[in-house]
Amino acid sequence: MSSTQAAGVIRNIIREIAQTCLSRGQTLSETLIAFMVKAVVLDPRNHFNGDRTLTKQDVQKLIELCVDRLMDQTSPTLNTIKMQVYFDMNYTSRREFLEVQQKVLRSCLVSLSREITDSRAKTREDLKNLYGKIVSYVIQRSNLGSATDISTVRETTAALQSVFPQAQLATFMSLLKQDKEQQLSELTLIVSGIRLFNKDSRKGGEGIQNLPVILNEMLPAAAADIDSELVGCERLAWQYTALLEKICERTECPVHPDLLKQALYNTRQHEAFLRLILADIIQSAKEVMRLQSDLKTQMTLLKDTVHTKTTVPTSQVFPHFTAVASLWTGLEGEMLLLSMLTNVASGLRAFLSAQSLLSPDQLELLLHGLQVQTDADRCSVTAEERVVESDMSSCEWCFPENTAHFEDVPLQYKGFCGFTLVKNNGLLLPGNPKIGVLKHKEKHYAFSSRSIAYEFASKADELIAAVVEMAKRQPELIQLLQLHQEFASVTPYSEMQSGEKLLVKTISKSDASMQTETHPLETNIVKSYEWNEWELRRKAIKLANLRSKVTRSMQTHLSHMRRDNSTQTFLPKDAVSQTKRDGESNVPKAQVYLSGLRGGTNMIKLDLTRAVDE
Repeated sequence: MSSTQAAGVIRNIIREIAQTCLSRGQTLSETLIAFMVKAVVLDPRNHFNGDRTLTKQDVQKLIELCVDRLMDQTSPTLNTIKMQVYFDMNYTSRREFLEVQQKVLRSCLVSLSREITDSRAKTREDLKNLYGKIVSYVIQRSNLGSATDISTVRETTAALQSVFPQAQLATFMSLLKQDKEQQLSELTLIVSGIRLFNKDSRKGGEGIQNLPVILNEMLPAAAADIDSELVGCERLAWQYTALLEKICERTECPVHPDLLKQALYNTRQHEAFLRLILADIIQSAKEVMRLQSDLKTQMTLLKDTVHTKTTVPTSQVFPHFTAVASLWTGLEGEMLLLSMLTNVASGLRAFLSAQSLLSPDQLELLLHGLQVQTDADRCSVTAEERVVESDMSSCEWCFPENTAHFEDVPLQYKGFCGFTLVKNNGLLLPGNPKIGVLKHKEKHYAFSSRSIAYEFASKADELIAAVVEMAKRQPELIQLLQLHQEFASVTPYSEMQSGEKLLVKTISKSDASMQTETHPLETNIVKSYEWNEWELRRKAIKLANLRSKVTRSMQTHLSHMRRDNSTQTFLPKDAVSQTKRDGESNVPKAQVYLSGLRGGTNMIKLDLTRAVDE
């Protein structure tokens, strides 16, 4: 069966399970159903073989098993998986959440931004409408009031006209689209800063919430609520752990031990999520304090700049307005983050099973005469125990004194003891890293006692495989103990697709070869690319503004010896030359006499020239 056909089969299975559950009154997400299908297939007790194609009988059996598990509303396992799915689908990290919020805000304003940048307004009425759209864009982008509130619109319009009068629309329309979008962003920050400054000066700020006061009230209250809930969750986890230890000693209990273990997993998962949320709230409180301090400083600088002068250059005051608006945007992000965290924490309460499994009176009766140890108490009991490296010289151990950043070492199984999990049939006990952390195949393992550490190190591969097998029977452990690497075919809920191929045998290693093209097709489109040489020249002149700039250099008497100069000369050489000399000569003048010219018939020519050597 091809991958496309397998994906189609899985998609049909998920759709049929969803319809069956809906007919029984339960509406379930495809993500939850897809993970349950994977969990059923991975469970060795169901005898599904991932190497062969599912028959019709296998498909029907798979659907029935999934429906039975999904309809068991009293199962702590199902509630834990629902809690994990809910958390992964609704919780995001701080950095990712703030980035998504900015993207959502920009996507909501895409159409309005396109109308502004693509406008070809010519008449006075069209220019007025365009200016109104810019005002609406600034209000919605800054999130300072409502765009339908008259007082907010008037105040924003007045602030915008002070930095961008309507007469500049012609210049704005002549810009490139990218330059228009950049100018809109700059105008939003400047106008927002002006409105916030007016609010601080009590001269405006209609419709703007006092975020610092609200956050100063909500953050401590939210942290206190989560901390109180976390304390109760930890107490319940310690009580169930003590009760399971008592049952391990073959003491009778009115509740089946498997249900108690599932309730413990449910409580421990809730505890892990609450710790994560509380850490984010504490980090948010620190960030809010920093933002408020910077905002107060910027407001003071802005007041000193504005109030001491009648006219202030824009180059001095605009950066302060932009900084104020950016800090306020940070406070808005913290407000949204706090709302998300409190909503997620309240949503987790719908999936708690431990409180309903045993009433407080029943739990107190079962724990009568039994000492309930906290996680800190368990660590203090084994504080004096230390692994002796010479006893297990073949293994690598990490200790606080020889490992940098020991507290930040990522522990497998979220710090729980893997040996106790296997030998005590699923009991979760926290490990004590101070005993010694085993480094095995680039992974770190903590243990609840020294003897357990020795036993685990002697057969580590066998026990690691046993933990994986236990997670196949209890699928909530995959997320709780962070075993996604051991289950490569089980992706996190937030990354799961309903049509994903599930029945795939994981291949850990394989030989492969590949060849890349010399010039692969570029998928990244650079919007700022320009092929026209003259356009590039125009942009270069615009950036450098060479028409009004000139390069100058000078040298003073104090600086002329501060640089190295070198010259090369040629030594003079002896040379002679020859010029003409004066000279003279004297030759006799030629004299010729002719006789017999008068009346004679015989003419005689006589040469009277003197000889040269006379």
